Amino acid sequence: MEITAVESVVRGDAHFVQLRTSDGLVGVGQSACWGYPTAVHAVVEAFRPHLLGADPNRIEHHWHHLYRMGPFRGSVLTAAVSAVDIALWDLLGKRLGVPVWQLLGGRVRDRIRLHLLLPGTGAEALAAQAAAAVADGFTAVKFDPLPADYGDLSLHRLVTATEATTAAVRETVGPDVDLLVELHRKLTPLQAEAVVPALARHLPLLVEDPVQIDSISSQATVARRALGVPMANGERLHTIWEFKELLAQGGAQYVRPDLGLAGGISHARKIAALAEAYHAAVVSHNCLGPLLTMASVHLDAAIPNFVTQEYSPLDDQLADGPARACVRRQGGWLPVPEEPGLGVTLDLADDTPLDLTGRPLTRIPLRADGSVAYAV
Repeated sequence: MEITAVESVVRGDAHFVQLRTSDGLVGVGQSACWGYPTAVHAVVEAFRPHLLGADPNRIEHHWHHLYRMGPFRGSVLTAAVSAVDIALWDLLGKRLGVPVWQLLGGRVRDRIRLHLLLPGTGAEALAAQAAAAVADGFTAVKFDPLPADYGDLSLHRLVTATEATTAAVRETVGPDVDLLVELHRKLTPLQAEAVVPALARHLPLLVEDPVQIDSISSQATVARRALGVPMANGERLHTIWEFKELLAQGGAQYVRPDLGLAGGISHARKIAALAEAYHAAVVSHNCLGPLLTMASVHLDAAIPNFVTQEYSPLDDQLADGPARACVRRQGGWLPVPEEPGLGVTLDLADDTPLDLTGRPLTRIPLRADGSVAYAV
């Protein structure tokens, strides 16, 4: 048995991989470096000579071979490794006739709790979307409360506006719904030290990524100084070594690996185990549609320190799109899939570009003086 074809396909800001084997199986994967999908595609093309003719069952061996083929690192490389790794796990599950979570040690839960990403801005819109999500069965929602002109406000205005929007959502959903507050790396460390404590009285489950990812030690410092507000970091980190540095420096209480960026299923389960050793929980990042959602769900089902799975409205919109999952959302939950492999069917016959992020890469926020503000 061997890999007979490596197919790497870019559809707009989406990048998919299909691996075909000599026994007629097809494994599917997806990367999450959405800013540079053609670069990830080029890396997968460089992987092809190693993968063709190789035994697809040697997942851990292939991970290290691909990651260490050249002396270069970064999100483009790990995204390419991620897509291949996810496809290899899909193949193994299909070959053995079991879901991927069974290969990870079996399930530890019967269903997967979801938190819905709210796309709105401003207190009124976010409160309305949160109310609709709760009515639909969600027990947790995630939103960005920072005002649109965050880059130009005085510190006082920045803090009070952010706190007021968070208060509006909390007042709308009440005490039985968890709030996940996403700050999208828009603040400086000094701003974050004023903004984050102001949200404490609303008891968010977590506050995520207040500062840019340039420095792991800066992220850890902000987390240590958060005055009792649980912090979440990691959606732009790539490896267990980066997560280890963050956790060792007193960083996140919640780690946020993206399975399409942080080394796929193989590496994300190591990140989850590392977090468990620090009594940290896993809330994996996920916003690019059903395939990566399903890959995440298999990990969620098999680890003890999972809390809630990020779920985008895109998952519902693309339910009958190119990547079709074997399970559908039931209110604020997903059933644990029982189909072999990931339980995802990938149809790339339609070459219409996908728009998973809704953001042209060159469209970034500018301050009133024309300088570049911190971008999402």
